[in-house]
Amino acid sequence: MKITGDLNLMKKINKSIVLELLRKASPLSRAEVAKTTGLTKATVSTLVAELMEENLLYEIGTGESSGGRKPVMLVFRQEAGYAVGVDLGVRDIHAVLTDLKGTIIHETRSSLRGMNSPEQVLGRLKECLRRLMNKAPASPYGVVGIGVGVPGITDDQGTVLFAPNLGWRNVPLQSMLEAEFKVPVIIDNEANAGAVGEKEFGIGRNVSNLIYISVGIGIGSGIILKDELYRGASGYSGEMGHITVHADGRPCRCGNVGCWELYASEQAILAEAEALLSPDDAGNAEAEARPEADDSASEAPRQAELEALAALADSGNEAAQELFRRTGRYLGVGIVNIINTFNPELIIIGNRFTLAERWLAPSVREVIQERALPYHRERLRLEFAGLGLRSCVAGAASLAVSGFFAERQVSVGMNG
Repeated sequence: MKITGDLNLMKKINKSIVLELLRKASPLSRAEVAKTTGLTKATVSTLVAELMEENLLYEIGTGESSGGRKPVMLVFRQEAGYAVGVDLGVRDIHAVLTDLKGTIIHETRSSLRGMNSPEQVLGRLKECLRRLMNKAPASPYGVVGIGVGVPGITDDQGTVLFAPNLGWRNVPLQSMLEAEFKVPVIIDNEANAGAVGEKEFGIGRNVSNLIYISVGIGIGSGIILKDELYRGASGYSGEMGHITVHADGRPCRCGNVGCWELYASEQAILAEAEALLSPDDAGNAEAEARPEADDSASEAPRQAELEALAALADSGNEAAQELFRRTGRYLGVGIVNIINTFNPELIIIGNRFTLAERWLAPSVREVIQERALPYHRERLRLEFAGLGLRSCVAGAASLAVSGFFAERQVSVGMNG
C-alpha cells in the first residue's frame, strides 16, 4: 500500500532529516546538506532558514571552495537548551546536566544512605535536580527535560511498577517530578538508558545490534536491535538479572530462586568478600575513589568496597583473585545465554563492574569461548562500557533531548 502525507507532514519530515544530519555531522554547507539528503537546494535553504529562526542552527565562517564561491558553513546550536540525566541507584543518585548534543556541563552525586522510602528518595532526588537545573546557562529553550534511569520495571506513563532492590512498587515518579519542575520527564529502566548512552556516545556507536548489561547491586540489560531499543510486547524487556542460573538456588527479592544477579552482581561478590575487606580497606578505597563532583563526600560505599576488593586482588591476595574469577564465570554463564539467544555484534558490560574489568574480563571471556555456540561468537565483541559509570546518565539525558525534539515534531536521536 502506498503511504502518502500532506505537504506539511513532508516538510516536518524533511526538517527532521536536515536537523539530524547537522546535529551529527556539522559543520556542513547548504550544498553538502542537499547532496547528502537528496533534497533540492531551495528546500534546504528554506528549512535551514526556519531552523536558524528557531535558534537550532547558526552560521560560522566559510569552508573550502570546490571551484566557485566559498560556502557558508552551518552548525547545530547545541547550547540552545539543556537536559538532565539521572541514574537513580540503590545507594546513590548520579546526575548530569548536558547540552543538546550530550556534552556534560555539570555532574553531581548524592548519597541515599539510610533512605528506604520513596518519599525520602524523592526528596533527595528533587534536591539534586534543583541544584543541577539552577546551574543551566541561559539559553533559548532552558532545561528541555529530565531523563531518569531506575533499577526496575517502568511503564509508558513513567510509573516505577517494580524495583525490587529499591523496594518500590507502583511509584508514579514521572508525574511527581513533572508536577515539581514543570518540564517533561522520561522514566526508563537504567539498563535501557545505559544502552542508549553507549549507542549514542560510547563504545556502541556504529553498531546496530548490541546488548548492554548493567551490573551493579542487581543486573539488568538494555537491548538494541537494528539500531532500535527493543522493549518487548509490554515494554518490560531486559530483566535478565532474573533469568534462572541455579534451579534450586538462593531466594531472590523478585520472588524467584536462583536468579543470575544472586551469583554475578556487585551485591553477590561483596557479600562473599565481607570477610576479606577490613573497614580500613573500604575506607581508604573510598577516599581515593571519590570523583570530583558537587556532592563528592557522599560517594556510595559499595563502589569503594568493590575498588578495595580489586586493590586486594592487585596486591596478590589469592582469595580475592579467586572470588573475581568465580564471579566472572557466573557472569559469563549468563552472557552465554544472551549470546546464544540474540546473536549480537557487541556485548557491553557496564555500571559498577567496569571498576573491576581487569579481574573479571579474563573469566568472562574464558566462559564465552568454552560455552557460546561457535557461529554466534564468531563476529561477537565483548567490551566494558566506554563511558564507565556515565552510561546511564548520558543515555537518560539523551532520552530527554529526544523527547524535546519529538514534542516539536522533529525526531532526533534514539527515543525507543
